[in-house]
Amino acid sequence: MNIRGRNKVDPNFNMSSMTDIVFLLLIFFMLTSTLVTVNAIDVLLPKAGGKTESKASIAVSITKDSKFYIEGELVEKSQLESVVIKKFSGGEAKTLVIRGDENVPYKNIMHVIDIANKNKIKMILAVKGM
Repeated sequence: MNIRGRNKVDPNFNMSSMTDIVFLLLIFFMLTSTLVTVNAIDVLLPKAGGKTESKASIAVSITKDSKFYIEGELVEKSQLESVVIKKFSGGEAKTLVIRGDENVPYKNIMHVIDIANKNKIKMILAVKGM
């Protein structure tokens, strides 16, 4: 005589719905994290591998017609060093982000790098990811 019932409870736990949720969250955070950019003048950056990030930064943009912008404000080349020093005069440790157009003359980017080196300012050369 068979006394056992027909309805048996399966002791295994199905993880497929939980993995779906985890993958959706992963995709969401990957997409939203790439939307964060430094507010600056729109320049065409050269391509390179690797990625760097900095939270406290000041952007210097150099357009293809050799105009210098600091945080979106047009600055003459002769006044560039004094404006950069004024921006870095606060006590907070900041990084200088150099955003040069891919067609800008190399000497203009080197001018900004020389200013940063002379004043012992940390700098990052911004490039577009591959």
